[in-house]
Amino acid sequence: MIAINKDALVQRFMRYVQVDTQSDPESNSFPTTEKQKDLSKILAAELTTMGLANVELDEFGYVYATVPGNSDKQNIPAICFCSHVDTAPDCSGKNVKPLLHKNYDGADIILPDDATQILSVAKSPYLKTQIGGDIITASGTTLLGSDDKAGVAIIMQATQYLMDNPTIKHGDIKIVFTPDEEVGKGVAKIDMQRVGAQFGYTLDGGEAGSLEDESFSADGATITIHGVIVHPGYAKGKLKNAIKIAGEILDALPKNEWNPESTEKREGFVHPVSVNGIAEKTTIGFIVRDYTRDGLLNHHARLKTIAETIVAKYNGVTMEYEQTEQYRNMKEVLDLHPEVVANAAEAIKRSGLAVIQENIRGGTDGSRLSYMGLPCPNIFTGMQNIHGKQEWIGVNDMMKAAETVVHLCMVWEEKS
Repeated sequence: MIAINKDALVQRFMRYVQVDTQSDPESNSFPTTEKQKDLSKILAAELTTMGLANVELDEFGYVYATVPGNSDKQNIPAICFCSHVDTAPDCSGKNVKPLLHKNYDGADIILPDDATQILSVAKSPYLKTQIGGDIITASGTTLLGSDDKAGVAIIMQATQYLMDNPTIKHGDIKIVFTPDEEVGKGVAKIDMQRVGAQFGYTLDGGEAGSLEDESFSADGATITIHGVIVHPGYAKGKLKNAIKIAGEILDALPKNEWNPESTEKREGFVHPVSVNGIAEKTTIGFIVRDYTRDGLLNHHARLKTIAETIVAKYNGVTMEYEQTEQYRNMKEVLDLHPEVVANAAEAIKRSGLAVIQENIRGGTDGSRLSYMGLPCPNIFTGMQNIHGKQEWIGVNDMMKAAETVVHLCMVWEEKS
């Protein structure tokens, strides 16, 4: 029987979310914001106090630590649990005020600092599963930060449990906390030798019981348009405005398909995320998503054709199309190591939950880590409505996630 300390987990999570760790997509430093290290320092200190070995906080804000194995068995694979400390730039993460709502009864929750922010079962049906339990929200003016401070708190509380219960047999357990996941740089400076594991798990998922073993494959695309510039007072028949041509390209994109707002399940999409420039030169940035490499190639070809068709209407205007790899579908790697997902599924079942094996319409640090030699599916935390003011999380879900982490350590030992 695994008995995670509920109050300690709640207090830990609520303490972490009050540390502003928002990352910045416009920054070229690493980490993109120094304040992310504020939480990394806290975590490193707490891991040291717990008695873990090889606790390190490096110059980039990564935290590494080891729970030494205590089993008599040989050749137990070292496994890693990983979460990210940063919160998304989509919504303010400053002065987060976490609120614990005990014994939730299913009624609407009006967040106190902005009465227009109302959390309801009608808009968030998963709330029904939390009736009778406790949930945590922010106060209405910020995100909560459960993505991914829930994962951080869960790993930390599970680690404390392992350290407090040495009779639980396990191999070496590696703990890693990363910065900048929300801006796509979560493993850019990671030291895989310091990680030192053979297999890994990110704690960065949602609904209780979910186990994600497949992610999008992802690219960036950039279209650069070079217009024809003359003095606007003498521009008749000569001026070709790159900004207007960029707008025409955007307008030519399909309205009811091939975009995030009209796709679901296994459908890919192309999504414009930025427009920058002047009349002479304008750049459009896109993200391109699909579950297959062939799908990505088809999306690129279609987008490039749309742009070229528009540009061809204007004499003297030229364009460049650049595609950049971001990450690839983790399933291609995980299928080569079926025990990684199978052991996670077993651990979830031992925690009393049904396994919901699904694909992510996005990516995690695990997508990249899988291609860096660390096969790494994603495990639930309970986080809901992430990146917004109505973000919330169920305490029971976090408890079950922490139990799953402990069970997973035991499963690997038993099956080795």
